[in-house]
Amino acid sequence: FNSIGDVAVGVKKCLYSLYIMSSFCTLLADTTSNGSDSKKLRVEDRVGDAPPSRVLHIRKLPNDVSETEIIALGLPFGKVTNILTLKGKNQAFLELSTEEAAMTMVNYYSAVTPHVRSVPVYIQYSNHKELKTDNSNQSGGTLASGSNSIDGGGTPSSPVLRIIIDNMFYPVTLDVLQQIFSKFGTVMKIITFTKNNQFQALLQYNDPTSAQQAKVALDGQNIYNACCTLRIDYSKLVNLNVKYNNDKSRDYTRPELPAGDGQPPALDPSVVAALGKDSGSLLGALSPLSAAAAAAAAAGRVALSGHSGASGVLLVSNLNEEMVTPHSLFTLFGVYGDVQRVKILFNKKDSALIQMADMNQAQLAMSHLNGQKMYSKIIRVTMSKHQTVQLPRDGLDDQGLTKDFTNSPLHRFKKPGSKNFQNIFPPSATLHLSNIPQDITEEDLRVLFSNSGGTVKAFKFFQDHKMALIQMTTIEEAIQCLIDLHNYNMGNNHHLKVSFSKSTI
Repeated sequence: FNSIGDVAVGVKKCLYSLYIMSSFCTLLADTTSNGSDSKKLRVEDRVGDAPPSRVLHIRKLPNDVSETEIIALGLPFGKVTNILTLKGKNQAFLELSTEEAAMTMVNYYSAVTPHVRSVPVYIQYSNHKELKTDNSNQSGGTLASGSNSIDGGGTPSSPVLRIIIDNMFYPVTLDVLQQIFSKFGTVMKIITFTKNNQFQALLQYNDPTSAQQAKVALDGQNIYNACCTLRIDYSKLVNLNVKYNNDKSRDYTRPELPAGDGQPPALDPSVVAALGKDSGSLLGALSPLSAAAAAAAAAGRVALSGHSGASGVLLVSNLNEEMVTPHSLFTLFGVYGDVQRVKILFNKKDSALIQMADMNQAQLAMSHLNGQKMYSKIIRVTMSKHQTVQLPRDGLDDQGLTKDFTNSPLHRFKKPGSKNFQNIFPPSATLHLSNIPQDITEEDLRVLFSNSGGTVKAFKFFQDHKMALIQMTTIEEAIQCLIDLHNYNMGNNHHLKVSFSKSTI
């Protein structure tokens, strides 16, 4: 080089050449070697930071990983609407139904490294806003045929699943089945029956994709600890004909159907004895929260019996010690179970122990709240080695860091058969409001929720004005509003009820 200027020009040329080569290699990586059905991304996806998108880029996958294993990572957070695997690159793209579901998934896995076959994998937002593949004219919400199928074995044409319950030590009701399977889509109809001395059911979704997702997530799972194993296959039927709404069959689209002769099944006396004197309501070991936790366990394909002997105590860390209180933790974790006791650690006030009513409730709360933001900090939730949360000795002042909520009237799940069992959803920006006084207007509620430090994005009253949906800008804002305003006194003994919603406005 004859001058500094020549050196600068030379460096620029080298950097430009490297950029061209890098871009070319990235474009080559965006194809799969899948014969005539190969799929190509239409826009280059670069490794690195990207704005939130419902399409996620997953890297460092094990060799020969199946699509089922990849999809299982996303199922607890929402519907998976498409997948693209980059064979030979150990990468994949996963498309969820909403950007909100993708954000929840990224937040969760930013705190807890996901594993596939015990191998850590890495998840980030993709530059793609949706997956468009060469063998499909549809984008988002619909899975293409062939190698895009959710179960890896071809897209079933039927939205009906055939369910067999093995090792049925405890009764499984139609309502429990509806609660479990509604996590993956809209359940339209259920018919239960006994064949070859086995309890079986036919369950119809509103679309085949939901049936696919439910089969992938729940086949082989235990409803209750170490028993009531689900065996799921696709039915040859495409529509169920339900004549009666009772304990043996149900058409959720036609509530006006007669009850017929169906009567609630009587419990076997030996089962009642095994459950104990207080278990006739099917609470305790048979809490319907166990069923909801089955869906949350799907990502790791972990049966609910996997924590043998574990307690219902959670350890929550990375809390905002300037803001957190036992009551705020009681309110948030109470969305997923009945919190018994809360202890903020005296010598480590960014950590707390939370005792739930049982192990299943603890597992459900951990699945949904680990990785969420509370008071501007991403909290971490794990199982504790403690069996119970100890109360302070009499006369000992622990500065209000320990609270006993055992007899709290605010427990959501203490009433047998409560509708709250059917409305357990991951944290979302949309909140469901109930018990609203008739004289409260939309503007009143918008102001109330805005005063909690958030921005109201949308609002919708239900027809009777006793319930409503309110959408905040972020999930963190919604969590804050739920903590501040659940059980808020609206006047005339009307206490506002707030929970997370699966809907958007």
